[in-house]
Amino acid sequence: MICTTIDLWEGLNYSGEMDDGFRPKMTTYIRGGNKRRGIVTIFPGGGYGFTSPREAEPVAVAFNDAGYHAVYVDYSVAPRRHPAPLLDAARALTIIKERAKEWHVDISRIFLCGFSAGGHLCASLSNLYTKKWVKEAHGIHLDELMIKGSILAYPVLVYGKHMHQGSFANLLGEDAKEEACMSMSMDKCVHPSTPPTFLWHTVEDKAVPVENSLIYATALRQYDVPFEMHVYQKGSHGLSLSNTEVAENKDGVLPHVASWMRLCIEWMDELT
Repeated sequence: MICTTIDLWEGLNYSGEMDDGFRPKMTTYIRGGNKRRGIVTIFPGGGYGFTSPREAEPVAVAFNDAGYHAVYVDYSVAPRRHPAPLLDAARALTIIKERAKEWHVDISRIFLCGFSAGGHLCASLSNLYTKKWVKEAHGIHLDELMIKGSILAYPVLVYGKHMHQGSFANLLGEDAKEEACMSMSMDKCVHPSTPPTFLWHTVEDKAVPVENSLIYATALRQYDVPFEMHVYQKGSHGLSLSNTEVAENKDGVLPHVASWMRLCIEWMDELT
């Protein structure tokens, strides 16, 4: 197992440099041996204000157990603004591409996985990574890189009535104009080349309403993008794996909701 932490912008200019000393980084869980494997790049949630450890290492280990390499990314958050998180995410994929031979990564099987606001970042990368301003940013080299699929867990996705206001404020600023906010409403960014998507959400989620996933799924359907969606009746926001390892209290242990990981792995295996 290769477990290491990589400064995403080491030797390069990091546009989000501030006095707090924060540097975006990627932590790897690369399985041993010479077998070429798919890889999952994980973006924890936190409302673009922090990145949750409950949605990082435990999730990486779960994907390892299913036979995949995994990494998780501590990306730029407030007071840093868009496009810093998106460029961090694209830089992480660039490093995976550059080290694919060393790590025995099958680059035709790259998956993204995001939770809550990390789901927004995951969807942003899925929908915008082909944009010239992303592909040609300093330190990013994503030509010919295809994302096999996106995994969105109780994601922040839409701007408007059902938005998570804190995430949009942290990402774009409290005084962001309507046009800027709409441009980052992911249902408006779907296109025919958006990668296949796996979504799950709970109806009882009061922080990020389930409509975020429902509206996004409708947009995927409009463009004939393959998707699978699971909506669970019970469960609050931020369940992660929904087991005893990550739960903060007994209400966070919901075996039925925990089935999302098994279903997700089955979906991934079918895609590959």
